[in-house]
Amino acid sequence: MHALPMMSEYDCELCHSPGGEELWADSHCRVVRVTSHEGTTFPGFCRVIWQPHVAEMSDLTEREASHLMRIVQAVERTLRQQLAPDKINLASLGNLVPHLHWHVIPRWHDDSHFPSPIWATPSRIGAPRIIPSSTALSTALHQQLLPRSHDQ
Repeated sequence: MHALPMMSEYDCELCHSPGGEELWADSHCRVVRVTSHEGTTFPGFCRVIWQPHVAEMSDLTEREASHLMRIVQAVERTLRQQLAPDKINLASLGNLVPHLHWHVIPRWHDDSHFPSPIWATPSRIGAPRIIPSSTALSTALHQQLLPRSHDQ
């Protein structure tokens, strides 16, 4: 059995680059809009990236994990409100980049890959979608993340 070499923060892509266009950040995590081909094919596709280099959710304290999931849920709510997708896919894979991050992906029944994952082979030409502005997404996300009395 061959083990994959361990990656450190020194050679981690997400430690040295934003990972997309930043929409929101705090000292624990950042939300970025995916700007690659995937971001065009699946408009609004975002990643929630934990700031310090850790590989797994179990590396976080319960409080940190709760904070991260609050941000993931806020991104999901934002995308649902802004884009009205048929479904939201959430994934934390990190096989190629073992730095804790969540994919938050709006999906439609007529997209190029539905119902398969976005990393599968496309099954059709997807229906064209309007790509939301980063300003609109960022503003809506900031609104979702306003402090609430029970968060303090």
